[in-house]
Amino acid sequence: MMQPLTMRSWLATLVTALLAVAIWPDPGQSLPQGAPETVCDTMLPFHSGGSVLPQNSVSPFSVETSSSTLGQGQTLRVDLTGVPAGLSFGGYMIQARNRNPPHQIIGQFGPARDGTIKLMNCENSVNNSATHSNAGNKQQVILEWQSPVDFLGEVVFNATIAQSYNEFWVGVPSQPVQIVRRDLSAAPPLPTLSPSAPAGTTRAPYVPPSYVAPNNVVAVSTDPIYNGCGQSKNCFGFPDGCVATKSCTSITVVTVRGDVFEFEIQSGKGTNAAYVAVGLSDDAKMGDDLTTECVPENGRVNLYSSLTSASPYSAVRSNVNQNSARLLDASIVDGVIYCRVQRDAVTNVQGRTFDLRNGKYHLLVASGSSLKENSVGYHDIGRLPSAQPINLAEVQDLSGSSKLLIQLHGAFMIAAWIGTTSLGIIFARYFKQTWVGSQSCGKDQWFAWHRLLMVTTWSLTVAAYVLIWVELKRAVWHAHSIIGLITVILCFIQPIGALFRPGPNDKKRPYFNWGHWLGGNLAHILGIVTIFFSVKLPKAELPEWMDWILVSFVVVHVLVHLIFSIGLCLNHWQIGGMASERHLSQRANTFQMGDMSHHQQHAMRNGMSMERKMDAPYAGMRKGLLGVYGVVLFLFVAVLILLVVLAPIEQFLGKS
Repeated sequence: MMQPLTMRSWLATLVTALLAVAIWPDPGQSLPQGAPETVCDTMLPFHSGGSVLPQNSVSPFSVETSSSTLGQGQTLRVDLTGVPAGLSFGGYMIQARNRNPPHQIIGQFGPARDGTIKLMNCENSVNNSATHSNAGNKQQVILEWQSPVDFLGEVVFNATIAQSYNEFWVGVPSQPVQIVRRDLSAAPPLPTLSPSAPAGTTRAPYVPPSYVAPNNVVAVSTDPIYNGCGQSKNCFGFPDGCVATKSCTSITVVTVRGDVFEFEIQSGKGTNAAYVAVGLSDDAKMGDDLTTECVPENGRVNLYSSLTSASPYSAVRSNVNQNSARLLDASIVDGVIYCRVQRDAVTNVQGRTFDLRNGKYHLLVASGSSLKENSVGYHDIGRLPSAQPINLAEVQDLSGSSKLLIQLHGAFMIAAWIGTTSLGIIFARYFKQTWVGSQSCGKDQWFAWHRLLMVTTWSLTVAAYVLIWVELKRAVWHAHSIIGLITVILCFIQPIGALFRPGPNDKKRPYFNWGHWLGGNLAHILGIVTIFFSVKLPKAELPEWMDWILVSFVVVHVLVHLIFSIGLCLNHWQIGGMASERHLSQRANTFQMGDMSHHQQHAMRNGMSMERKMDAPYAGMRKGLLGVYGVVLFLFVAVLILLVVLAPIEQFLGKS
């Protein structure tokens, strides 16, 4: 319910009117230095020549906060904006009041870096109200407010906003903000002018006439950074499509007014971001991009500009004139990093020109949880470039670029070098004396499976290499690409060499066997090493713990080889023993062979031939181990491919 006006409030209003002390003293112009402290209680503007009543209609302006819950001593962002976006106003005055009686003024406002906010000391407290410092038209005002350290409860921001001489709204409310017990891990509070100044007062003030009673307050509004997206400003964030749902992990907003290019950059809540950044890229690929970085340091958000490099990945600040961008506003509230930056229309960096007026650029949004010395760390929280380059002044709906070719490249290489190659080598090395007498397509089983798996490896590798060239359209040299190229060359040569394989009894056959064995195993080892190096690639966006999955695969693969090798040694020992016994038996019975008939000798030779056509010992164990290894190998390949296709997996897990 609205509080009735006290006699004291009526007297204050009357005195204010008679003295003609007002927020906007002359028609069409707001008071240049903002509202005087004599109107702290009423927040009512009066104009020279008589009193002008406030508007009774719904205010076209809104007061929005960056959070609905705040710890004691923490700060949040408060926005004054028009609805719809772009509606301008001249003067304003704002306070935060206890939602419950006696409705005292609560907390403190922080100063603006550009001096566009004038702080007021109402009710003998420091900086607990704010007003404009210039009378120019403005479409948005962003303030920082600090809650008191000794207050628990709800506060509501009330503002007086004037659009023109006779059009102003008094007591425009925000949604309530709940002040809770202080989180000791929160960001440091804003400095105060006087450490001994109280955060509020218990004196009952005048409650503005349009103050919204608790039962009439509607649900908490969405983050104001999304207001006007696709209508008056370009908005882009990740994961792709998050702007429509207003749920971005990181977002950038670009507003263009003539030659003024403003970027708003914000991280998501609960991401534990150490920085948030936006890059301007010619090709949507990391490297040679002009980036704008917002980095919390020592309790404040600092602005840096960098030029990125792809190989190795880095963001170098020393190459860019740091005065090419200016920090207009910044805050960190509940771990959410926010900054508003104005960039020069033209920036020259190492012979490159970034012309925001005439050029078209991909927006590249990134955030990470770590920092390097004089640089930002890897964007492990996420990164996404826009699908198309745009002129920043052209407002449109943006979507993220497709990662399909990169995902297919990674999936094909994992299937080839973790899956089919590993299994193909096992068949060739340990199964020549298994399934003896059984054939497929006129070839022994081991050879038929070995050839099928290796042809699959060759096909997947060639296809993956073509896909990555189509995606990159240029050579990028680093450990992954160099070792990968060697692997592809060896893979390509192997089947060609097999076409010229000498006959079984050819004296050159041993040289071929050793060369084929060496080429295949070397390609397999290098292929796995190449996959290890892919984990660190920015474009792959793979989690660092994927290394442990690859290590686990290597351990399992080596262990299986060891077991098969022990079984092979046992086979040779047992077969050697049987051959020795047969040799002694033949020597002892030579005279008997001489006495045998031709029919008896032929039957004995057939028996020996049948023995050679039987599986080597422990065939059942080999087949069982092969089945177990096949299942485990399939699980490794499936998990690794899912990490590639769903990258960054952290975003996918967060959405689910």
